[in-house]
Amino acid sequence: MNELIFYSVLLFFVLGHLVMASLFYRQISKNKFLSFHEKNDWRLKALIFPLGYWFLFKKRIKTLKSREF
Repeated sequence: MNELIFYSVLLFFVLGHLVMASLFYRQISKNKFLSFHEKNDWRLKALIFPLGYWFLFKKRIKTLKSREF
C-alpha cells in the first residue's frame, strides 16, 4: 500500500513538471524580445527546473521590455 501511495505521488509530481515545462516552453517561444540563443538557454532551463526558473524568466522579460520602450 505504501508503494502505491509513493508511486502515485511521484506520478503527480512528474505530470506537474511536464505541464509546467510545456507552459514555460510555449511562453519562451512566443517571446519576441529574446534572441535565438537566449530562447534556447531558457528552453533548456524550462526542461530542467521549470518552476524555479519561471520567476527569473519573468524578471528578465520585464527588464527587456523596460529597455525596449
